[in-house]
Amino acid sequence: MSVSILLAEDHEPNRKVLRRRLERRGFTVFEAADGVEAVAMFQQQPDIVLLDLSMPNMSGMEALQQIRAMAGGKDTPVVALTAHAMNEMRVDCEAAGFDDFVTKPIEFDNLLLTIQRLAPAAA
Repeated sequence: MSVSILLAEDHEPNRKVLRRRLERRGFTVFEAADGVEAVAMFQQQPDIVLLDLSMPNMSGMEALQQIRAMAGGKDTPVVALTAHAMNEMRVDCEAAGFDDFVTKPIEFDNLLLTIQRLAPAAA
């Protein structure tokens, strides 16, 4: 069974590269270009969500709040993706309800370990 990932990232080249790398590892990837699309795509019931914090139309923080309010949203792991590596941002993400935090540029092996830890079927 393939683990499904909702990847919400507004920078298209980054999103496409990450999608290809994840698909090569056997994941099914749904793409969203902003927070509004991420919330809509969550209806696909992914196993895990990778959510950029800085997106147009709706931030990752706002999208997280809406996802958590949806059916299955409280149980689905959501990982924040951000270029802001400051410890305060990590604390803010944890307080907002993210399950983990990955900084950009993304170290792919670390991202895989995070996915495997949070979505056990990915291991």
